[in-house]
Amino acid sequence: MMMMNSTQVSYFTFSNYFDLGLLKYLLFMIIMCIYVLIVCTNLLLIVVICMNRSLHEPMYLFLCSLFVNELVGSSGLFPFLLVQILSDIHTVSAPLCFLQIFCLYTYANVQFYNLAVMSYDRYLAICCPLQYNTRMTFNKVAMLIALAWLFPLLNIVVMISLSASLQLCGNIIDKLFCNNYSVVKLACYDTTVNNIYGLMYTFIVLFGLAILISYSYVRILRVCFSGSKQTRQKAVSTCTPHLASLLNFSFGCCFEIIQSRLNMNRAPIVLRIFLSLYFLTCQPLFNPLMYGLNLTKIHIICKSLVFGQM
Repeated sequence: MMMMNSTQVSYFTFSNYFDLGLLKYLLFMIIMCIYVLIVCTNLLLIVVICMNRSLHEPMYLFLCSLFVNELVGSSGLFPFLLVQILSDIHTVSAPLCFLQIFCLYTYANVQFYNLAVMSYDRYLAICCPLQYNTRMTFNKVAMLIALAWLFPLLNIVVMISLSASLQLCGNIIDKLFCNNYSVVKLACYDTTVNNIYGLMYTFIVLFGLAILISYSYVRILRVCFSGSKQTRQKAVSTCTPHLASLLNFSFGCCFEIIQSRLNMNRAPIVLRIFLSLYFLTCQPLFNPLMYGLNLTKIHIICKSLVFGQM
């Protein structure tokens, strides 16, 4: 096969799409409705948190960052899917492919950082309630949110720079959307540098965040078992949505890693599509409902907005 420099690969072709006939219009409407629902629910909660001074607290500001990130992730996927569903030729230009990789990987990384910061916030609120206001100041909240975005953005820029510089021997991606690992697999020569960078980032940063999250919840559980009933109720009411979101996101990431790294050609195509889209679709839908229904302040304000009750 003739070697092609990455700058000469003008487009990528997706092999996981298949002809649905007239059903593609039904699928288009379903995905459009899901995307509109994601945008509306996340935007509603962002506006509610920004416009109500009673919600200008660390926990809600971190949630606002989470919802903004979900808009980034869903906007990096759904418009692309809608175009591909109606298209007869499933291709994308190389620049748009790398732009989608940037959006989706930024979403995944920022999501994990946000969840780690939120676990630290809950640890301080439940385990150190007397020092919470002095240790979690507005400046510290702003710094944590900024770091939760800047570190992943820097990582993604380096990752895409390494991938874009590769010489590619093909342009067929065995997925529904652009994926960095799928592009790296098309390289003509050794990708040791890309692999080392990915492993270093995973073990040093992501495992570090996982340890922080685990430590925070171990301490919270110890306080719950030894504390009063009121302490346990506070922990359950504020930590349950976060834990559910964390587990849902973790399962979604595991599904995507399994789908990307293992040979899934023998698996049913529907299962492969489900594994690919789970963490990009369910998380942006799941979080607004989970937090909107379980956090009392947000629930009351949203209810008054939707139903016009004061």
